[in-house]
Amino acid sequence: MSFMDEKITKFINEAEQSMTQRSILEGPVKIGNRYYEFQKESLYEDKLWVYLPSDFEEMPQQARVIKYPYEQRPEIIKTDAAGSINFTFKRIDHELEDEWVEELTGGMKILIQKSNPSHVFYETGIKEAAQRKPIGFFEFKSMVLDGSLFNIMFFLEMEGEVLMGTFCCPYADYQDWRDIAYQVIEQMTVVQIQNDQEGEQG
Repeated sequence: MSFMDEKITKFINEAEQSMTQRSILEGPVKIGNRYYEFQKESLYEDKLWVYLPSDFEEMPQQARVIKYPYEQRPEIIKTDAAGSINFTFKRIDHELEDEWVEELTGGMKILIQKSNPSHVFYETGIKEAAQRKPIGFFEFKSMVLDGSLFNIMFFLEMEGEVLMGTFCCPYADYQDWRDIAYQVIEQMTVVQIQNDQEGEQG
């Protein structure tokens, strides 16, 4: 293949990528070399709704212990068949209000930086989920035995407490998954059951 042929092929591939559907709400999405269908799932007894790949399943207990060896591992771990791409969720018994999310996120980032000096940190900020609910997040690259991972940690309020979530994938795949992961985060819906009931009574 000549240099010009390579440039044309690259141009066509980039054009195809730009035309490919990239919204998780509008049908199958091409991520890397395959298509994923996203479906809305209920977590925590309908208190949280999240769009996740339809073929992601709960990580088996044996794999959980290996991948998350500490006792305080996430309660919910949704993973692909290989176990390399994960969305996790964990409730933390600590009081939180929407107004405190930014401060909590900054504090958690400092804690992670201190405990893991080798991590490389990227973007940090606040995004809005459904209902204009603030979600704090930060990204970092972590080293593992067989390479490196791209991670997003995010935090939001649910029933007055902290809900912590993570996304991780092999660092080599992060360009394919980063935008999709943020779509998942931004489409999360927290159902404020108590507030709705109080409003009806009032």
